[in-house]
Amino acid sequence: MKLNKVAGEDPDCDSGDCANVFTTDQPGKIAIQGYLTNHPTPEGEAVVTIPERVLREAARALGW
Repeated sequence: MKLNKVAGEDPDCDSGDCANVFTTDQPGKIAIQGYLTNHPTPEGEAVVTIPERVLREAARALGW
């Protein structure tokens, strides 16, 4: 999967390459790199893909 960074680089990230948003070569999909939450997930940080419409809806719900 090809990724193209469109936003990110949290200044609080120790490695300098955290919390990024990417477009992908898969139509209608984006990739997110983020931080661990309290939600049960595999250990560590991951880059995941989600439908673009879900991220757009979240942004609208947050008033962005």
